[in-house]
Amino acid sequence: MSPSLAYVIEELKNHSFPEKASFFPKFFKAFPGGYGEGDLFLGVKVPHQRKVAKKVYRFIELDELSKLIQHPYHEVRLTGLLALVYRYEKTKSEANQKDLVDFYLSHLDYVNNWDLVDSSCHHILGHFYRKQDKSLFYELADSGHLWRQRIAMISSYFWIKKGEFADALALAEKLKNHSHDLMHKAVGWMLREIGNRDFEVELGFLKEHYQTMPRTALRYAIEKFPEELRQDFLKGNI
Repeated sequence: MSPSLAYVIEELKNHSFPEKASFFPKFFKAFPGGYGEGDLFLGVKVPHQRKVAKKVYRFIELDELSKLIQHPYHEVRLTGLLALVYRYEKTKSEANQKDLVDFYLSHLDYVNNWDLVDSSCHHILGHFYRKQDKSLFYELADSGHLWRQRIAMISSYFWIKKGEFADALALAEKLKNHSHDLMHKAVGWMLREIGNRDFEVELGFLKEHYQTMPRTALRYAIEKFPEELRQDFLKGNI
């Protein structure tokens, strides 16, 4: 018998901590007016969620996986997304990968906090679209929807790790002046990852754009720069 929603929830509850259930709503801004407003938490740490996801991903039916990803509890959604990532990574047929990509895209409304985005999109969308037309990511970047825009930016992490920077830089330029701090962090993080692989490419981008970038994005991007150069950027002395 394939694992059910009830089975996964019971497995997660076996690893729940009341103090985490109290802490997570603050950490993920689930209070009124926060970016995670209304989210619910069981109090399960990510390593335990990964353990449960690895236990079920081979056997769970997609309709049950869909229920996980749509669940009101944050950790249930993340466990479902992790299970989807593990299944995708074990899927070798491009046609079957496409089915899982379409499944992921049909559930974007539930990929609705930064950890859900960051744990899934580059593994699935980034991998699948590496050698394909990337107009999807520019559409997401133009959507005006925080989480879809973060998906567009963080999906580029897969291409960055392969030494392919053009689309990541284009998306960073498009999203660098976003109104939300979480996008500033995402843009800065991806620029830093580019710099980890090709310092001159990141440096060139920053020289062109740093004066118009939000401070948070700039700080993330230059975090690993030599201290003197980092201070020059912060003081506007470039």
